[in-house]
Amino acid sequence: METTALISEIDKEIARLSEARNLLTDHRGGGPSKPARKRPTMSAAARKRIGDAQRKRWAAQKKAAATNSK
Repeated sequence: METTALISEIDKEIARLSEARNLLTDHRGGGPSKPARKRPTMSAAARKRIGDAQRKRWAAQKKAAATNSK
């Protein structure tokens, strides 16, 4: 086999293997995946305000349900 023919066959094999690799890496080209975005942290005071407001809504809902069931 001639050198140019051998190199041509090697190039074809490399192209075939590259295509198979791209299919296996979910079409991303095999690069590193994008890191997950971190959610901003909420302060303790903000969590307390949200929790208090939710408990107030639950109490109003419970009170309305008790009034309607009588």
